[in-house]
Amino acid sequence: MSEEANGRGKKPTLAESLAANTQVSVARCYQCGKCSAGCPLAGEMDYPPSMIMRMLQTGDPELEEKVLRSLSIWLCLSCETCATRCPMEIEITRVMEYLRSKSLELGLVNRKAKKILAFHKAFIDSVGLTGRLYEVGLVAGYKARSLSLWQDLLVAPVMFAKGKLNPFPHVIKGRSAISRIIEKAGQVKENKP
Repeated sequence: MSEEANGRGKKPTLAESLAANTQVSVARCYQCGKCSAGCPLAGEMDYPPSMIMRMLQTGDPELEEKVLRSLSIWLCLSCETCATRCPMEIEITRVMEYLRSKSLELGLVNRKAKKILAFHKAFIDSVGLTGRLYEVGLVAGYKARSLSLWQDLLVAPVMFAKGKLNPFPHVIKGRSAISRIIEKAGQVKENKP
C-alpha cells in the first residue's frame, strides 16, 4: 500500500497494512471478548486477542509497536478457537500470522519468543531435508538453535528403547519438490512490500 493509498497522505497504519495484505479488517471487532475467553493461552499472553485487536484499531504507532513486540503473537497456537467463537467471523489467526511476519521483518521479535522461532526453523529445515518430519533432526536442530542442549537429555534413550524415535530419517520421493515449495514460500515473504 502506498503512503497516499490510505487517503490521508500518511504512512498506512498497521491495521490498514494488515487489511491490504490479508483482507481481514480489525475494525469489524466490537470487543465482545469471546476470542480471549476461549483462547487456551490467553492467560499466558501479555495481551489477550481482544486487546490486540483493540490496540490495532486505535492506529496509535506506540500501541502498534507494543503489539509487534508482544509475546502474544508468538504464543498463538493457530487453533482457531478465537475465529470459531467470533460473532463477526474475524480470522484472528490470520491477524496473528501477519503480525508475526511483520515483527520478524521489522526486527521487533520479543526476546522470549526466540525458542519458538528456533523450533519453527528446525521444523521447516527437517521437512525441507526429508520431505516429512524427522523427529531426531527436529530435536537436534532445535537444541542447536536454542542452546537447550541438556533439556530432556534423559528422555531420549527411553524413547529410543521403546521405538518412539527412529535414528534414521524416512525420506520420501519428491522431497526436492517440497524443498522448492519451502524455498519459494520464503522468497515470497522476503519480496513482499
